[in-house]
Amino acid sequence: MCGIVGYVGSAASSSVSGAAGGRVALDVLLEGLRRLEYRGYDSAGVATMSQGQLSVRKKAGKLSNVLAEIQADPMVPGVVGIGHTRWATHGGPTDVNAHPHLDAAGKLAVIHNGIIENFSSLRARLVAEGVVFESQTDTEVAAKLLGRVFETSAGGDLTEAMRQVVNQLEGAFTLLAVHVDQPDRVVAARRNSPLVVGLGDGENFLGSDVSAFIDFTRDAVELEQDQIVTITADEVAIIGFDGVAAQGRQFYVDWDASAAEKGGFATFMEKEIHDQPKAVEDTLLGRTDESGRLQLDELRIPVAELKAVSKIIVIACGTAAYAGMVAKYAIEHWCRIPVEVELAHEFRYRDPIIDDTTLIVSVSQSGETMDTLMAVRYAKEQGARTVSICNTNGSTIPRESDAVLYTHAGPEIAVASTKAFLAQITAAYLLGLYLAQLRGQMFTEQIRDILADLHKIPQKITEILAGAEQVKSLARSMKDSPSVLFLGRHVGYPVALEGALKLKELAYIHAEGFAAGELKHGPIALIEEGQPVFVVVPSPHGRHSLHSKVVSNIQEVRARGAKTITVAEAGDDDVREYSEEVFFVPETPPMLMPLLATVPLQIFACTLASEKGYDVDQPRNLAKSVTVE
Repeated sequence: MCGIVGYVGSAASSSVSGAAGGRVALDVLLEGLRRLEYRGYDSAGVATMSQGQLSVRKKAGKLSNVLAEIQADPMVPGVVGIGHTRWATHGGPTDVNAHPHLDAAGKLAVIHNGIIENFSSLRARLVAEGVVFESQTDTEVAAKLLGRVFETSAGGDLTEAMRQVVNQLEGAFTLLAVHVDQPDRVVAARRNSPLVVGLGDGENFLGSDVSAFIDFTRDAVELEQDQIVTITADEVAIIGFDGVAAQGRQFYVDWDASAAEKGGFATFMEKEIHDQPKAVEDTLLGRTDESGRLQLDELRIPVAELKAVSKIIVIACGTAAYAGMVAKYAIEHWCRIPVEVELAHEFRYRDPIIDDTTLIVSVSQSGETMDTLMAVRYAKEQGARTVSICNTNGSTIPRESDAVLYTHAGPEIAVASTKAFLAQITAAYLLGLYLAQLRGQMFTEQIRDILADLHKIPQKITEILAGAEQVKSLARSMKDSPSVLFLGRHVGYPVALEGALKLKELAYIHAEGFAAGELKHGPIALIEEGQPVFVVVPSPHGRHSLHSKVVSNIQEVRARGAKTITVAEAGDDDVREYSEEVFFVPETPPMLMPLLATVPLQIFACTLASEKGYDVDQPRNLAKSVTVE
C-alpha cells in the first residue's frame, strides 16, 4: 500500500550526484518513491535535514506535485531524509494529511505505513495535555507522542523514544523518524508492516520493499517482527521492542533495477503480460530431482503430517482467491483431499472448523496482504499447519508460515495482477502434485506426464502473445461497451471471474463472471440485444467433458441477442457457428487450461482500458499491496 524510503549518507559516500562528494538525500528519496509508485498512492512527501534545519514538502496527488513544490521552494540539500507515498486511511487525501508529520516543536518528522488502532485514545490524551493537531491522521498522533517522549523520558535519544512509543501503540505500523537534534540518523520500527534495510558503503537505506533502494545497493537486511532499527552512514543497529539487541536476516537481491522497467512496452502491465512465459517457467524450475520426482525444498513440513492432512483451506483475496479456486479443482482431483477456498477477510470471523490435520494454504503476491496474514496467524493459533504461496522473498506471510512455495515471477509493478496470477496457479499445481506423490494418490508416471505438460505451457503462452492483435482489435472496437459478462465452467469459472475483475479494475465498467451452469438460474435476465458475453469453453477432449453443455450456454445467450465471444481450444470448430469472435488457444490438458485461457482476457482488459485513456498501471482507488485490514 503506502511506500516508504529512508536514507543516511555522508560526504564520503560514493555518488553520481550530490554535494561534497556524497549523495544528496533528496535525490535518493525521490528516486525511491518513483520506484514505489506501483504500490498505489494518493499523496506524497519528503523531509530532509541539514545544519539544524528540517525541511518538509508534501502534496496530495502524484509525486510530480511534490517535485513542483520543491522547484518552487527548494529544500535544504542534506544527506539524511525520509520519503513517503500515502494511501489514505485516517483522513482524506489532502495536503495536510500527507506525510511526513511533525512534532509540536517542528524538530521531528515521522512517516508511517499501516494503522494505529488506538490512535483515538492517544490523541484524546494528548489534546487534554494541550497538544494541537493539524491533520486527521493517526500518524500525527505518533509524531506528537514521539516528540514529547524524546524531550522528556527518553532524554534526547531518538531510538529510546521510538522504543517507548511503539510499546504504547496497537495495530500494524512501520514508523520512520528523523530529529534535528540527532541529525545523523533515521530510526524506524515495524510491527505487522514491511520494512527492509539496504546496506551501502558510507550510506544506508530503508524501504517498504527493496525497490526503494535497488538503484543503490542489492545488499539488504530483513527486519523481524517488533524490531527497531537505527541507521547512520556507517552503522545499522537493531533492537527489539524490549530494548534487547537483535539481528535481522541479511540477504542479496538477485534482480536489478532494469527488471522493474517497462522493457520497451507502453505500460508495466503490458510488459508483465509478456513476462508470463518466463514467470511460469521460472516457477517450475528446479522442482524435480534426478529421478524426476517432485522436490519442493521450501516445503519443510514433516511428510507424516502432510500425509495426515484431512482438509485443505486456501485463503486469499481478489485475484489470488481465483488462483485458489483453480487449486481446489486440481488438488481435489489429484489428491482426493477436500479443499475449501475462503476469502481471507471472512475466514477468521466465521469460526471455521480447523485442527492439526487441516492444511492452510495462503496465496499472496506481496506476502504482506494484511487480511491474509491475520488469517494465517489465526489458523496457526488453532493448531493448523500453514503453507504460503508467495512472490516476494522475505515478506511477512512466508516468514510466519510453516512452509513456503515461492513463485518466481519477478517484481510485478502494475497494480492489477497478471504474471503473479499465472505463477500462483503454477505453484498450486506443483503443491497438488507433490501432495499426490507423498500420499500415493498418483503413479510417478502420471505426475511426470503432467509436469511435462506444464513445461510446455510457456511456449504456448508465447504463441498466444504472438497472436494478440486479434484480441486488441476487438478491445479497441468495444471501448464504449458499458457492460461485459463472462461465463465459464469447472476451471473456466475462476478464469471468467478473473476476466471480469480485470475489466472492472482497469476499464471501470460493469463486468461480472458467472458459472455457466448458473446462467439459467437468474443471470440470463441480464442478456439483451448486443450484450457482450465472453465464454471460456472447456476442451472437447477431456474426460467427462462439459464442452457440449457450455456450447448450449453459448446458444442460449446468442438466441437472446448477445454478442458472443469465445476462448476455445485450437481445433474446436463447434464454437465457430455460435460465436461472433473466437480466440483460439493451444491444446492442453483441461486442468491446465487456465494458464492459457486467462491470457486473452488480460490483453483484452489492458487494451480496452488503454483505448479509453486510463492508466492501466495505477487504476483509481486501488493499491498493489493491501497492508491494512
